[in-house]
Amino acid sequence: MEQVINFDTISDYNAFNNHETLHPLVSVIDFSKANQRTGHKMNFGIYCIFLKDVKCGDLKYGRHTYDYQEGTLVFISPGQVLDVENKTDYYQPVGHGLVFHPDLIRGTSLAKGISEYSFFSYNTNEALHLSAKERELVLDCFSKINIELQHSVDKHSKKLIVSNIELFLNYCDRFYDRQFITREHVNKGILERFEELLNSYFASDKPIHIGLPSVALCADELHLSTNYFGDLIKKETGKSAQEYIQNKIIDVAKNKIFDSNKTINEIAFELGFKYPQHFTRLFKQKTGMPPNEYRNLN
Repeated sequence: MEQVINFDTISDYNAFNNHETLHPLVSVIDFSKANQRTGHKMNFGIYCIFLKDVKCGDLKYGRHTYDYQEGTLVFISPGQVLDVENKTDYYQPVGHGLVFHPDLIRGTSLAKGISEYSFFSYNTNEALHLSAKERELVLDCFSKINIELQHSVDKHSKKLIVSNIELFLNYCDRFYDRQFITREHVNKGILERFEELLNSYFASDKPIHIGLPSVALCADELHLSTNYFGDLIKKETGKSAQEYIQNKIIDVAKNKIFDSNKTINEIAFELGFKYPQHFTRLFKQKTGMPPNEYRNLN
């Protein structure tokens, strides 16, 4: 069985990369200090953000390999397993990283808002590609955190370190917004495929056997993480992915309602609703009238 290296503490990861542990809950990594190594499968119990300066082994998470180039930021959250597939050839890691333990942010505003940084749950093919200026800003954020780590720990340390991490993550939020725009041609293709997916789904018998299409199902069909897919659709359309699906359900329902040979209950089941009243409620919410009333207008 393939060996998995577990990193549950900051000191574990520092030791792996030849770094002194200046703070038990956070560290800034210079990967050039690490020894040459081959690839490993790694299980993380800590938050990790990697900025690699060269390609050094194929990073894989789940079924996908990272869309991974020079100047790419990769985000790992506790519980994720990362696989560097190069298992035979030695390579020298190069780049920088920020790692912090969940205990560092407990009781802070960042702990309450960490789930809003949805890029920690993006798939491997959805990494953040930095411009030269963005890379400089990232390294400046890392430097400020590292400078604080050089100080003796006092009552201000946690607040200053966590606020700098939060600032860094807010910049990453901005950079992802920029990436959604600069990769618009890719995003448009995904939106078109999403529309085609919904059309083919409702043209089949899948709604009867599977039920209503979920955001997670659509994201999986498009080989995207649920969070990245939802963020992309929101940026492109101004609507959440769930709203987009619901609007498609209503469009399909309106066409089916024209068939007077079918009852409203039959139409609801054909669309994938378990309970017809849920269909009636959604239809009224979206159109301002129940299905029967809409049918009588035509």
